[in-house]
Amino acid sequence: HVQLVESGGGLVQPGGSLRLSCGAPEIILSLDAVGWYRQALGKQREVVAEITSGGTTNYADSVKGRFTISTDNAKSAMYLEMNSLKPEDTAVYYCNIEGLTTAWERFRAWGQGTQVTVSS
Repeated sequence: HVQLVESGGGLVQPGGSLRLSCGAPEIILSLDAVGWYRQALGKQREVVAEITSGGTTNYADSVKGRFTISTDNAKSAMYLEMNSLKPEDTAVYYCNIEGLTTAWERFRAWGQGTQVTVSS
């Protein structure tokens, strides 16, 4: 059972930046596909950004040009750089990783969620 650890959320003013991190460095051997999702109060969870197993990067239209998803395979971690944040970006952000553990087992796991609040 892979437990991902997320960090980096918080309160930021409109126009500000945050960087979210997610990983499990002692458990994950490789990252095959990764994604960041968010769920605002009263709304369904939506995909924000993803890197597919084929290496394609996709972003939701609402975050294109402002958010950047990346991975560090050496650290078995993934990141979401968020710039020019808007109040409508306020949500709980979840990471999702599909990959291989150090025990050579395939997995798909979610992070515990981290709150991002954009407000003045």
